[in-house]
Amino acid sequence: MEEKKATRKKMTINGEEVLPGETKRITVNIAKLPSHSSIDVSITVSRALEDGPVLLLSGGLHGDEINGVEIVRRIIEKGLNIPKTGTTICIPIINVYGFIHFSRYVPDGKDVNRSFPGNKNGSLAARVAYFLMQEIIPKIDYGIDFHTGGADRTNYPQVRAMMNDVENEDLAKAFGAPFMLHSKYRPKSLRQAAGKRGKRILVYEGGESSRFDEFAIKLGIDGAMRLMHHLKMTDLNPPMDFESLRINKSSWIRAKASGLLQTKLKSGQTIKKNQVVGYITDPFGDFKIPIKSPASGFIIGLNNNPILHQGDAVMHIGVQ
Repeated sequence: MEEKKATRKKMTINGEEVLPGETKRITVNIAKLPSHSSIDVSITVSRALEDGPVLLLSGGLHGDEINGVEIVRRIIEKGLNIPKTGTTICIPIINVYGFIHFSRYVPDGKDVNRSFPGNKNGSLAARVAYFLMQEIIPKIDYGIDFHTGGADRTNYPQVRAMMNDVENEDLAKAFGAPFMLHSKYRPKSLRQAAGKRGKRILVYEGGESSRFDEFAIKLGIDGAMRLMHHLKMTDLNPPMDFESLRINKSSWIRAKASGLLQTKLKSGQTIKKNQVVGYITDPFGDFKIPIKSPASGFIIGLNNNPILHQGDAVMHIGVQ
């Protein structure tokens, strides 16, 4: 029987070395608030004895998107982060300030996921981004960044990547979300900054901000295990009871008038071109305007706020 190859690569994060076969919790201070309260990021690193890929599992880049936090937390709690080969780096909450304030942002209103590659002397968002780019991203090969819909919008479980890259497409297929969405890089995002360094990061979207969605959480955990199995990091390979559909383009239906949204459709449903998907009604009973789908496809995102202003996003339609 062939002996396993021992991991020789040294791994140090924030000055702390993690040895082969070791799982270690590392706490990194990013900043201090005026109250002297520390903004600390907690990182759990787990290394196998055998060489293999380094995989980042991260949540809470937007502090109010708690499904991602819960996905990474449960992976750690259940020991699913402990690989048979390679290394996992788990960061349940990247934007700690936003998490404790139920906010997408940091104190100055900046979005961490629009602040990469960061600046060590910049705003809190820039400092968080800088830390990740200096201490975490150079060490990884792959990553899954867990998100939800924002601002009262729910996203049906989907994985996003640059699908014109063959390896990205293979990773997305291995993850196995209900939808695989071809998604271009967003400027100054973690995915773009990591991509420029040759690192492939999938973005998983599932559920709505500030709410637990058990369906999205379970699919996120299962997808992470399937991806780890694909990378030969675990023997676990949860089965799929659905087909993973590729979405090549998508667009939001926007409100043509201000009013109240009336719809009985749910995220994930199939719709047809010109199908009436809902109505915008006047709160005083003066009008009722039908909303029609511009194309046949799937509802991959839905606004849950019944109060609409003209131009607001109503439904995100994905087309195969």
